[in-house]
Amino acid sequence: MSDGSIDLKAPDPGDQARAAVWALPLADINPAQPALFQANAFWPYFERLRAEDPVHFTADSAYGPYWSITRYNDIMAIDTNHQVFSSDSLHGGISIAGEPNPDGGTMFIAMDPPKHDIQRKTVNPVVSPANLQVLAPIIRERAGKILDSLPIGEAFDWVDKVSIELTTMTLATLFDFPFEERRKLTRWSDVVTAVPGHGVVDSWEQKMREIEECFAYFTRLWNQRVNAPPAGDLISMLAHGEATRNMPAREYRGNVILLIVGGNDTTRNTITGSVLALNQNPDQYAKLRADPSLIPGMVSETIRWQTPLAHMRRTAVRDFEFQGKLIRKGDKVVMWYVSGNRDETVIDNADAYVIDRARPRMHMSFGFGIHRCVGNRLAELQLQIVWEEILKRFPVIEVQREPKRVYSTFIKGYEDLPVVIPYRV
Repeated sequence: MSDGSIDLKAPDPGDQARAAVWALPLADINPAQPALFQANAFWPYFERLRAEDPVHFTADSAYGPYWSITRYNDIMAIDTNHQVFSSDSLHGGISIAGEPNPDGGTMFIAMDPPKHDIQRKTVNPVVSPANLQVLAPIIRERAGKILDSLPIGEAFDWVDKVSIELTTMTLATLFDFPFEERRKLTRWSDVVTAVPGHGVVDSWEQKMREIEECFAYFTRLWNQRVNAPPAGDLISMLAHGEATRNMPAREYRGNVILLIVGGNDTTRNTITGSVLALNQNPDQYAKLRADPSLIPGMVSETIRWQTPLAHMRRTAVRDFEFQGKLIRKGDKVVMWYVSGNRDETVIDNADAYVIDRARPRMHMSFGFGIHRCVGNRLAELQLQIVWEEILKRFPVIEVQREPKRVYSTFIKGYEDLPVVIPYRV
């Protein structure tokens, strides 16, 4: 790159790796492997499935047998058919790793209507347009302070210094969580989604111990808020909401986990992804610097390109024929958003990162239908504000090497991204 940053190539597994995937017997294709996602080596699996078997059955995996839905329109059809394809944790919930919970829904995203709709409605006000107007100047002030504190001319971890810090501040505000302890939210989010033995926690026992610490902390907050007048934070909304104030403890715990992970992991990984994508596509970075009015389109394109949640899972509650395949009652059905967002039959030049696309919000990173991400506008707002503030300060942010990626088939994210800011405006 002419501005001095290294020229990171867009993800490409190489001809040999691609050929090896295309040489596999189709029945052996199994994209649900965390190591593939950590190595950023999953792309050929989805290329092949979209081309040859877009509704694909994997008989044997670490998660048991499952269906892969890999094309945009097919994913939309499954995602909006909650009569046949259930999110309820009674059947296994929303991730491929989930097991049936005989007690049923423990978070509203892992519930079916009507209970899902009622609980979701309780927390909707925190991301209403009116509340986003209140949050916007707070987020902008914080983003400015974070960016002004960054070192110039020396390497630092963008994930830790910027992406985590900004999103955790916002999440602490939404919960009215003690601000000086906000990094607990980051830790708990990482622990909940971590596979033991891969860097975050060493064992299942450690994972469960830290999750119990999270639950104990949020139980104390509930008890404080339920005995105080209603307020505008998420915990108070749940504690005083007509549909949620008498919810079982397991449902409160589940909703806490949903709001921590949903409000933290996804946005922070997209903020990091934006820096990486712009470095991998220097022509787009130059375009953005020349015309900051492209920021909203860049934000949407990054959310598509990053796809911070690689998949969502459903379970068939009855036999159902779909695209010529018989999906049987009880079958796991995995909607690979990360594949649908690269579907060339729907999105032109889908593998390219283009910040001025004609329809930049035509992506599936937020899902469809009743389970569409409740915080999607807040995520976009944080990304837009941080980039408005970045462009006021830094002509370029230079990525130093490939990031370390998360070991997960669910969270598509980054553990670190070393960068250098050579100079300020």
